[in-house]
Amino acid sequence: MGIRKGDITLRAKEALDNATQILVRTADAESAGSLAGYAYRTLDEVFKRSRNFDTLNKNLAAAVLDAAKTSDVCYCVDGAVCEDEACKIILKKHKDCEVLESVSKASHAYNTSRLTGSEVTCVSAYSVENLKSCRAAAVYDIDCEYVAGTVKEKLSYIFGEESTCYFVRGESVKKIKIYELDRQKTYDGTCAVAVQEGDFLKKERYDFADLEEMIKLLRAPGGCPWDRAQTSESIKGNMIEEAYELVDAIERGDAYDMEEETGDVLLQAAFHAVMSEEKGEYTSGDALTRLIKKLIFRHSHIFGGDKAASDTEALGVWEKNKRKEKGQDTYSDTVLAVPKGMPACMRAQKVGKRSAKCGMDFLSPVSASEKLAEEVGELLDACIKGNKDEIFDEAGDVLYSAVNTCRLAGVDCELALHTAVEKFTKRFVEFEKIATANGEKIEELDPSRWDYYWMLAKDAVKTN
Repeated sequence: MGIRKGDITLRAKEALDNATQILVRTADAESAGSLAGYAYRTLDEVFKRSRNFDTLNKNLAAAVLDAAKTSDVCYCVDGAVCEDEACKIILKKHKDCEVLESVSKASHAYNTSRLTGSEVTCVSAYSVENLKSCRAAAVYDIDCEYVAGTVKEKLSYIFGEESTCYFVRGESVKKIKIYELDRQKTYDGTCAVAVQEGDFLKKERYDFADLEEMIKLLRAPGGCPWDRAQTSESIKGNMIEEAYELVDAIERGDAYDMEEETGDVLLQAAFHAVMSEEKGEYTSGDALTRLIKKLIFRHSHIFGGDKAASDTEALGVWEKNKRKEKGQDTYSDTVLAVPKGMPACMRAQKVGKRSAKCGMDFLSPVSASEKLAEEVGELLDACIKGNKDEIFDEAGDVLYSAVNTCRLAGVDCELALHTAVEKFTKRFVEFEKIATANGEKIEELDPSRWDYYWMLAKDAVKTN
């Protein structure tokens, strides 16, 4: 029926003239005035007996399909057929139904608001949770304050709560901020909102696509000379640096810094994706598609036939699927797959863990510590001999044996070493502070004074 009286098309009028029964979704819509002179039955009573929006649409569809069992039915809805959920249910069951469209609620909101963008996403307020990032949006069916609040939250996430939008009710339009969307005096079935993003450099909210657009602007002719000169090889170290800065913010429990550092990590990922797209290798869409498909495949205990009742079992399913996905048929394949760019301690633990899956491992941390003692002895012998190559080799064996001992004791070796270094750092700072406060120069201390101040520092750090 469209939005206003008179929106009905000539073809729709012809269908009405030939219909045995005419059913109208609601007589409350202004467009129902187009049916003056026709005998029709309104389905307003279905609204009263439906508990929620989903039930309403199912009941409306059931009423139309039941009536169609005995005669030809012309079902009239306000707005367009493509916007009506009950019509979608009917068309899914009866694809032979004829569809006669009219003015949509979304186009009415768009035109009334005088938006200028050509890329507009239209959605019912009752499905607004499915709305994704877009250039412009028209949301209809904002028939109550609660629904308006839901729409406000979604649009604030995409466009920013301070962004301007246009609140449409019937033929009236009001320019407001998105945060004011649930503060209007009246809501009914004609209410809608239209919004479009502002100039790129003045937007309130940005998404991953905007990040890529920014990188492309910086790398374009006339852009930033530094950004234009970079390659994946030249900035590979930045990813590690930014990841460590994010981890540092996490360890400090600083959500504000975590937000910033997460953005920096995403910047590195987007930078590599843009440069690879320039070379015709892959795009961020390719990378994200591969990621989602990988998550679906590896979570076969959620999306497939595997079962996992605990986090340990879930991890087992993940590892099984990962080996299958990567074609790792032997234990050696899994060991060789450990990235060489990992921190040495982390890589040692992962290599030891994967090689142990075939049964080649120490019986316990105690037996592993015996090997550690043996390697320490060999290192001392090498030191006595003064052979640098042998010392280097034996030092590596000591460190690897230490990792194995800790691994079998259930310790995250990378975290344990990091914690130990942090503990030493705090003690050393306190040690120098105490000694200096006593008029000592730490570089002139004898061993006994070193020990004395070190014990004071340990106690001070422990107390604090």
